Amino acid sequence: MTTRDDVREFLTTRRAHVQPEQVSLPGGSNRRVPGLRRNEVAMLAGVSVEYYAKLERGHVVGASDAVLTAIADALLLDDAERAHLFDLARTANASPMRKRRTAPKPLRETVQWMVDGYTAGPAFARNGRLDVLAENALFRGLYWDLYQSTERPVNLARFTFLQPDLAAEFYPSWERSADINVAILRTEVGRDPGDRALQDLVGELSTLSDEFRIRWGAHNVRHHANGVKEFHHPVVGDLDMRYEAMEPMGEPGLNVLMYTAVPGSVTEERLKLLATWVATNEQAGDGPRIETGDARRRKDAR
Repeated sequence: MTTRDDVREFLTTRRAHVQPEQVSLPGGSNRRVPGLRRNEVAMLAGVSVEYYAKLERGHVVGASDAVLTAIADALLLDDAERAHLFDLARTANASPMRKRRTAPKPLRETVQWMVDGYTAGPAFARNGRLDVLAENALFRGLYWDLYQSTERPVNLARFTFLQPDLAAEFYPSWERSADINVAILRTEVGRDPGDRALQDLVGELSTLSDEFRIRWGAHNVRHHANGVKEFHHPVVGDLDMRYEAMEPMGEPGLNVLMYTAVPGSVTEERLKLLATWVATNEQAGDGPRIETGDARRRKDAR
C-alpha cells in the first residue's frame, strides 16, 4: 500500500469510531454510515467539505500542522493516533531522497549491559518490528520455548500469529496481546515506511494469518509505554507483571522494556523461582543458543 492509501484508510476508520454524541452533534437511527459524516468532520475542523474530502482521499501533501491538528481534534485522536497522522503527512511531504532509509545502527553494547544488569524481572530491547535485539536471562526463561528455535532474532509478532496455539497458552489474554502487536507494527510503518524488513514481515503475517490480516485492516496504532501483562509459564505458572518502556535518546524506534512484580506478591516469588530454573538449565547447557553482543553487531552491520 502507498502512503496515500494509509492516510485514506486511517482517516476513514477514525471517522467511523466517533459517535455524533461524543462531539455534541445529533445522532439518530437514519445514518447510513457509522460514526461521523465527512461534512461533520469538516465543520468541526473548520475546513471546507471539499478540502476534507481531499485529505481523506489521501492527498495530504501541503497540509499544514494547524490543519492536521484541527482534523486530529475533530476526530478525537489520542496521542498515538495524532502522532501517526503527522508521521503519514511527513512521509507524504518528504522528498524521494529523504524517503531513502539509512542502514540501522548496530545495537550499542551498553544497552545489553543495562538489560543484563536488571535482575528484578524480565528485560529486553526491541525495534519497531518487534525483533528482540537484547535480553536478560529472565526474559529467556520467560520465553523459553521460543528460544529453543535457532531462528534469530526472536520476533514477538511471528510468535503471536504464526504459533497461535503455543501463544494462546502463554498469553492468557491472547486477543489483547495480538491487538497490541499489530498496533505497534502499524505505528512503526507510519514512523519508518522505508523499512523493507518491516514491509516483508507485514506481508508474511498478512499472508499466513487471518487474525493478523483482520487487525491490520483496522489501522489501530499504539504508544506502548507502560501497563500490565499476564503470562502463563509452563514451569512456574501464572505471572502478573507491570512493565515500563523507554526509548534511549538518539535511538528512534528502539525500546527497552522492563517487567517487574508487585513487591510481596506471588508473582515476585515465582520470578525468583524462574531465575533459579533458567540459571540451572543454562549452566547445564540445556538453554537456548545465545548470541554474543559481537555476533549481533556483525549481523546488524549486514
